[in-house]
Amino acid sequence: MPDTKVISLNRKAQHDYHILEAVEAGIVLEGSEIKSIRDGQVNLRDAYARDQNGEMWLYNAHISHYKASGTAVQHDVERPRKLLLHRKQIHSLVGKLTQKNLTLVPLKLYIKGGNAKVEIALAQGKRQYDKREAIARKETAREVERAMKTRTR
Repeated sequence: MPDTKVISLNRKAQHDYHILEAVEAGIVLEGSEIKSIRDGQVNLRDAYARDQNGEMWLYNAHISHYKASGTAVQHDVERPRKLLLHRKQIHSLVGKLTQKNLTLVPLKLYIKGGNAKVEIALAQGKRQYDKREAIARKETAREVERAMKTRTR
């Protein structure tokens, strides 16, 4: 089992979407991009994946410039990046995307066995009242934990 190292998490995705199904995908990168990823210079906050001509592409994923590289080999920080998936997985995801209000969002980017991988999820947007309800549940759980902690002391 290859060792995995999580580089970046998309916490906003958990807050804004109901996660229905997650899939691991490889990502096509340039040399300076993988070096920036290993340094942790990645932001997935506004990123999303979309089908284009039978291929999956990741949009708006911000991978900063690698500081140690020269100015001649700088990459575009928000360029579309191709995702590596099996054709059956792509067809399955595209079929599910045609349903109402579904989108593909990246959940995390990590290094697995020396290769960069991104976990994309089929997600449905939450309404405002769903978000408030989730926040209220988290707060009550924290209060219960605090009460149990003080009670055991």
